[in-house]
Amino acid sequence: MNRRLLRRGSRDHYLDAALYDHEYRRRREDVRFYRKVADEAGGPILELGCGTGRVTMPLARDGHHLVGFDISSTMLARARQRLTRLPKRCPRPLLFRGDLQHFALGRRFPLIISAFNTLQHVYTAERLLAVLAHVARHLETGGLFAFDVLMPDCEWLARDPEKRWVRRRFRHPETGEQLIYSTNHDYDAVGQVAYVRIYYSPVEGEGNKGQGNERVVHLAHRQWYPQELSLILETAGFRVEARYGGFGREGLSSVSESQIYLCRLV
Repeated sequence: MNRRLLRRGSRDHYLDAALYDHEYRRRREDVRFYRKVADEAGGPILELGCGTGRVTMPLARDGHHLVGFDISSTMLARARQRLTRLPKRCPRPLLFRGDLQHFALGRRFPLIISAFNTLQHVYTAERLLAVLAHVARHLETGGLFAFDVLMPDCEWLARDPEKRWVRRRFRHPETGEQLIYSTNHDYDAVGQVAYVRIYYSPVEGEGNKGQGNERVVHLAHRQWYPQELSLILETAGFRVEARYGGFGREGLSSVSESQIYLCRLV
């Protein structure tokens, strides 16, 4: 594995929190899923990788008490801004900076969640086992651990790394700059890591204040395969209570985009 690209791939995508929120503003199915899980399991809730609070704040509006942490200070700053917009009747989530590979809160929760591919920033089976050990120490007896990761897409992983894909034009939500979004990636099949490059290319004219340089944002995602993940969970002492291929609780299949797990300690 390329350590330099892993470091960048864990950080770059989360430096511009306003742009991150803009790009995922229409992502709602997972939020609805975790709201239902929270209503069924109860709280308080521990959220691993809370980011800008995209899932956190809807759960708080539903009346749940949350503790959330994230390694990105810029994402947390955005989440704290969102806190100010919560109605006064809602519990205020406790947010702090932390690493999901090293956390010890001294308390247990009936529900722990890790949404939107957070565990794909854990790059080896050994490190994932360490994360799951921390999760186990923070779960109440009978508590639930819910998370989602992408389903590896072999066709996507095999794409030409020199060609740019998904060209889309948009306006930056804060600067107003007109940009063209595109991506490509390299796949390390031994390490099972996709090294994604996201390109933000300024559009000439269109009211842009001068022609800026193209910006490249790196994103590194470990590809977790279903049988591998099930074995790691079992090794860590978890029983998979349910496994879905969609946030509407569809069955997992070879065409699923996501893998969603509900797990309890054995």
